Formats: sequence, structure tokens, C-alpha cells
Amino acid sequence: MNTTEQPVAIVTGASSGIGLGITQALLDRGWNVVGTSRTISKSRELKPSPELILVDGEASKKQTATEVVDAAVTHFGRIDLLVNNAGIFIPKRFTEYTEEDFHLVMNTNVASYFYMTQQVIPTMKKQHSGHVVNISAALADQPSGAAPALVAVLSKSTMPAVSKALALEYAADNIRFNTVSPGAVNTPMHANEDHSALARFHPLGRIAEISDIVDAVLYLQNATFVTGENIRVDGGFHAGR
Repeated sequence: MNTTEQPVAIVTGASSGIGLGITQALLDRGWNVVGTSRTISKSRELKPSPELILVDGEASKKQTATEVVDAAVTHFGRIDLLVNNAGIFIPKRFTEYTEEDFHLVMNTNVASYFYMTQQVIPTMKKQHSGHVVNISAALADQPSGAAPALVAVLSKSTMPAVSKALALEYAADNIRFNTVSPGAVNTPMHANEDHSALARFHPLGRIAEISDIVDAVLYLQNATFVTGENIRVDGGFHAGR
């Protein structure tokens, strides 16, 4: 075990979009990071280094969580932050979802943070410190009939509730749990969609940039008296509802 003075983070879904932005921001600020996604070793933007370990794996598998946490402890000696970012979005009308859609979304969006969070807690308890940030979605508690995506609502709405429950369960261990709920974000997930149409869902009249979500995660990491909170980064989408 190589214990370092630099803080250590795990980021899931780190190969693109929000996860990539968070990973790069943490590296720029002197963090050591373990990034994971299904094929992150083939990433063009991220290359292994003394500060960055890349672990391929299915986010929904307990084995992946075990391998990622083992890599963090073996290489860096501690875990200060887990960002549960891995997720997929399949917009459809409710009755059009298939059994395969349901299992894919629930495994990726729920099982991934269940197993990953479960695996980091023992290390954080030993340290008597740690922080878990779940990346949810604004539509989880503010759905829109104009953009039906029930399975996303079903899977992502669990995150704020889980953050609250775990914040209370592990407060005595000085482990914090928070949620960030973005609106539509300018990521590869929305690359082929009409951004002007997406912007109309947000009173501020635009969609979010990745940096907007990164800023929220960094705020929560620095805000050591904030736990059990859900920060909506949604351009006012939730306001007045």
C-alpha cells in the first residue's frame, strides 16, 4: 500500500461526459483518481499515470466495485471521494419499455452505486472521513409529460433518498453523502438531440455545460458541513413546481 498525502477519488462512468469532466478537474487540482467504465482503458482523453488508475468493468457488477476499490487502496492507500456518475438514459413512453430496457437501466443506474458505495464505506470508516456524491437527474423529481422517461425517473429518483438515509447512518463516522441533479447537459448523450428544444425546459434558456456539474461536485467536496443534500443544477427547471 502506498499512502499518499494527495486526496483520492473514484469516479464511475469516467470515460466521457460528466464523469470525464470530473476526473479531469480533480487531476488538475492535485487529486489521485481511479476512473472506471466499461472500456476506459481505450479512452483517448485519459491515459494511465502515477496519479490516474483506469479500471475496465461493468458498473453494475459487484466484482467491478471490488476491483476499483482494491486499486484505489493498493495504489493510493485511501479513498476520500466517490462520485457515482455511471448511468444511461433511455427516453420512451412507459408501455414501450422492454424487459431488457428495464434491467439495463436499473442495473447501470442503481446496482452500480449500490455496490460501489457499499465497497468504499469500510475504507472511509477506517479513515473516519469520506464523501459520496451521486449524480442523479432533475427529471427524477420533476418529470415532464413532454419528455417521458419513466425508467430514468424510477432509477434516478432513488439517489437523493439514499443520500439522505446514508448521511444519517454514517454521520458518526464522518462520512458524507450528497446528490447532484443536473438538467439537460451538453454531453455526448445529447449530441444528436435538438439543443434549442432541450434549452426550453430550463428557465435560464440554455442547457448545462459539463463545467456546471463539475462546479457543483467541487462545491460539495469543499462544503464539509453539507450532507444529505440534493443540489439541482438545472437552470431553474424545478423552480415554482
